[in-house]
Amino acid sequence: MKKMDVALFAIIASFTVGLSQVGSYLVNANLAQHQSVQVFSFLHFTHVRNMGGIFGIMQGKGWVFATLSFLVLAVLVTYICMARNIRRYEYICYGLIVGGGASNILDRFIYGSVVDFIDVRGISFWHYIFNTADVMIHLGIWPLVLISLLWHQKEENGGKEGERPAAG
Repeated sequence: MKKMDVALFAIIASFTVGLSQVGSYLVNANLAQHQSVQVFSFLHFTHVRNMGGIFGIMQGKGWVFATLSFLVLAVLVTYICMARNIRRYEYICYGLIVGGGASNILDRFIYGSVVDFIDVRGISFWHYIFNTADVMIHLGIWPLVLISLLWHQKEENGGKEGERPAAG
């Protein structure tokens, strides 16, 4: 079972990298920087470069985020290969996280910055542009957070110590 789950993780991570890199390539090849194309009334593809971190913090310090991301991904992959009690949904989530993180690192090496282009408009508090890799990272992180919170709540309400939610 472990080999199949690790293979599932690798397939999801590889697919995520591939999908995200295709998006970066297409945007870079077809849109000038800061050019925007309306897809729907609320969605534009706007080519911007992020030379910093999440939400554009620390612009010009992309090497810091590339290094930290690489270290986090190395630790996560080591954990995935060594741990014995990982559930299938965790392999899926970790595959999305690792694939998205690896794709953003690749963007930094290939383009010198992360290629962002998903521009959601019409939300008064939202002014950020992101990419496919970012979406995949969030699709991996939030289920882990929610399941962890539910697991913790179950323990507080009398669930057995160490009992985890059923694998999905």
